[in-house]
Amino acid sequence: MISRRNIRVKVMQLLYMIETADSPTAFPKPVEVLQKQLDKSRELFVYLLYFLTEVARYAETSAQKRASRNLPSKDDLNVSIKIAGNEFLWLILENASFKKALELDKPDQLIDRELVKKIYEDLTQTDKYRDYIAHSGRDKAKEKEIIKLIFTQLMLPNEAFINHLEELYNNWDDDADMMDQLMLNYIQKPGSYNLQEMLSPEKWVFARTLLTTTIDKKEYCAELIKPKLKNWDSDRIALLDMVLMRMGVCELLYFETIPTKVTINEYIDLAKEYSTPQSGQFVNGILDNIHKEMTESGKIQKVNFKNKV
Repeated sequence: MISRRNIRVKVMQLLYMIETADSPTAFPKPVEVLQKQLDKSRELFVYLLYFLTEVARYAETSAQKRASRNLPSKDDLNVSIKIAGNEFLWLILENASFKKALELDKPDQLIDRELVKKIYEDLTQTDKYRDYIAHSGRDKAKEKEIIKLIFTQLMLPNEAFINHLEELYNNWDDDADMMDQLMLNYIQKPGSYNLQEMLSPEKWVFARTLLTTTIDKKEYCAELIKPKLKNWDSDRIALLDMVLMRMGVCELLYFETIPTKVTINEYIDLAKEYSTPQSGQFVNGILDNIHKEMTESGKIQKVNFKNKV
């Protein structure tokens, strides 16, 4: 589930933390730190998924509470629970890896039931929800759309929900973009991922190798980068740009199955997204320059059997 781009971001974040740490020995075992960070990302994803399912399932709780009032109204006795039977919802709930994740991570012990109720009530006030329950049939597109709506339009924009996440998970700020992508992918194909293995063995090798290589080759990468800076003072260049360029150089030199074009484009995009407005163009120029020089000297050797993104 976690893509190579997600991995690059996690490695970038950890390398930046290492560079800005008060002590050079603050991270004696960076690979273990990376593993813990990835574990936290998995736990956060499971919680988001669980919260989403609880909002949808609250329809039954709401119906029971309203029907049990001393003097229930006609509306109280006719609360729609259609969404509780949503087919996409049940593809998630009946998935074996989701059930196992609930046992292992116990998100039910963390959830704010009042917040679930509030977001469900917000859902019932939307035109799309009213349209959804107005039709008795099960249209696949509408089934998926209403589940997606809960996450994208009711959970993420809700300030109270974000505050709740930040209290539970200190990695939310770093992982927000990745979680958005992973959740949308999962909603598109619910139950299709193994929540105990969100990172394949192959991608874990890529992650830890990228991290350790960038650390081990720091001085060598600096020797390649500095001559290309021309009038730039390397000490005044954004630290994040330097981290990204070091990662990019390591990919160019030591990851033989990743095409050079893919590497350069990935780090241009990361620089644009996470650093300064000028960083994309800057990183592009430096990496492209090093790529040409190292290719001409025969130091970049790529295996042309499979493109790895």
